[in-house]
Amino acid sequence: MLFRSWMPTCYTQKGKQNRQRKMDLGRNGDANKLLQAQAHIWNHIFNFINSMSLKCAIQLGIPDIIHKHGQPMALAQLIDALPINNAKAPFVCRLMRILIHSGFFIKAKIPDNEGQEGYALTPASKLLLANDPFSLTSFVLAMLDPILTDPWHHFSQWFQNNEETSFHTCHGTSLWELAGRQPQLNQFFNEGMASDARLVSTMVIKNCKDVFMGLNSLIDVGGGT
Repeated sequence: MLFRSWMPTCYTQKGKQNRQRKMDLGRNGDANKLLQAQAHIWNHIFNFINSMSLKCAIQLGIPDIIHKHGQPMALAQLIDALPINNAKAPFVCRLMRILIHSGFFIKAKIPDNEGQEGYALTPASKLLLANDPFSLTSFVLAMLDPILTDPWHHFSQWFQNNEETSFHTCHGTSLWELAGRQPQLNQFFNEGMASDARLVSTMVIKNCKDVFMGLNSLIDVGGGT
């Protein structure tokens, strides 16, 4: 009986305290700071949605589909060209909205179509085209593969054990040992590294020629290819 009689009083007091706290926040001008702090946390919580939406776009071939279309592509045209279940069509616009927000596509007017807008590529999405010599699709897919992202879920556990990397904590072995046993992992990881290196090395050689003056040979030690 004592416990039951105490509970309503306790919650009433807490309610009064919470209401007073909210009033104090409003008067002190700290409400905006709290909301900004919450937004900052939310941005970090949900930031993975950006990278996973990018991965989805590559796997569905969206950059290449829009590129082959030759001009800004209407939503209906994009939906018709995508290899998706018809029931999922209403969600394509949501995916594209995220990708526009992330800077991978833009809305642009479709020529000779009464001002209707369609999706067009940006410099970033042009680097996601399958046939582009500097395509980074392999690098994106490699870095976002569960084999490489799952170890991050074991990060705090790794801090508490004696293992060298969180990859080992997650998979029970090192990346290199696992790649040696799984040809598919070895292939996609090497393809990813090579696609990134092609762009960077080409820019370095083209724009930093003075660095290489006097060199007769240059070797990349440790590369898979």
